[in-house]
Amino acid sequence: MGERLASPEYQAALDYILSFADYERASRSSVVFDTYRVEELLRRLGEPQKSAKSVHIAGTKGKGSTAAMVASVLTAAGYRTGLYTSPHLHTMRERIKVDGEPITAGELTAIVNQLKPEIESINQNGVLGELTTFEILTAIAFVHFRSRKVNLQVLEVGLGGRLDATNVVEPEVCVITSVSLDHTEVLGDTLPQIAKEKAGIIKPGTVVVTAPQCAEVFAVIEGVCREKGAKLILIGRDVMWRKGSHNVRGQCLQVDSMKRGHDLFIPLLGAYQLENAAIAVAALDALAERGTAIGAQNLADGLAQVKWDGRLQIVLDSPLFVVDGAHNAYSIKKLGEALKEYFDFERLFVIIGTSKDKDVSGIVMELASFSDTLIVTRSCHPRAAETSELVAEFSKWGVVPLVAEDVESSVRLALNMANSRDMICATGSLFIVAEVVECVEALHTGQ
Repeated sequence: MGERLASPEYQAALDYILSFADYERASRSSVVFDTYRVEELLRRLGEPQKSAKSVHIAGTKGKGSTAAMVASVLTAAGYRTGLYTSPHLHTMRERIKVDGEPITAGELTAIVNQLKPEIESINQNGVLGELTTFEILTAIAFVHFRSRKVNLQVLEVGLGGRLDATNVVEPEVCVITSVSLDHTEVLGDTLPQIAKEKAGIIKPGTVVVTAPQCAEVFAVIEGVCREKGAKLILIGRDVMWRKGSHNVRGQCLQVDSMKRGHDLFIPLLGAYQLENAAIAVAALDALAERGTAIGAQNLADGLAQVKWDGRLQIVLDSPLFVVDGAHNAYSIKKLGEALKEYFDFERLFVIIGTSKDKDVSGIVMELASFSDTLIVTRSCHPRAAETSELVAEFSKWGVVPLVAEDVESSVRLALNMANSRDMICATGSLFIVAEVVECVEALHTGQ
């Protein structure tokens, strides 16, 4: 989706960033990933990535939510905190935040203009190849964090870990959330291969917090920690958590960390968010052990205030309308379980659209018996799968979905069919989620 009311200067800066190889919008099959280009750019900029302590987060699922939780607590503890995540929902500026506030259009424009000469010099030299959109965005984040004098920066890996543009820091704490098969065309088609890429963020002597992993993934992470002399903290072994009560606005949990117990509330739904919260608590306690003062009340306040849109997010109360960025078979399965556990409804209408490079057959397999009515659509994103592809996959399961060729049509169709006791859920990709949220907001305000 385009950014609304962008000034000509800001639009020009965006166009410049997006004029380079953008592997979120195009195929990654021919990508040569490395950190040499971004390291050279950062060297020319005075190594801004070294201006603050870092928490570095990799994984297949949950890394964005976990990053948002860690950053929210650090802000509550009084630290000026940078947060760098991807992708965004509505505006590129969401990716780069300080204390929860996105970089302004003016700030981003000024940094792009500052970086341009160095970007052009590196690209014209040709030795290292051309910088990519993500590498440039990563450099912008580091420059912004330095200019705002952040104390700590929380960085979500874009893809993999070992060769990701964010892997230029010496973090205090490394986090690896749940690892599963994804981006196999780049990271490898086995879990050990993917785990090795994720574990590439581990640096000598750091602390590593990992989610519960399958045996072959954990073996890789444990081996790298041993090799690097890194302390390993495993959720479910070293840090335990228990689920408490919940309602449609959030859920309680208890976390027993290595030094202390915590009674907590998070305004996020889904059992997986409880695990993410436990991971965040473990990472924050590890930071505290390394000298970052974080009180128990800071931790409780920060988690209670965390914001992370697009994951079991309620966008309309009647009919109940939820969006979730689940984009692989596992996440879709967990979404189905969460909808039944956290919400009360009569009929379920699912709007589904996905990206063509995802496991469309696996997603469809999980959705085939998911809801009373399925509405197939596509986002306006270049990587969006055609509705015909989804229809063909559903036909293999004897399911005939409704078809809406654009997101707005799918939203109108669902709202026309659902009554106040029903639920609508839009899922399949964050691109679908972003467009649905904007459509619902526009319909609600009458724009």
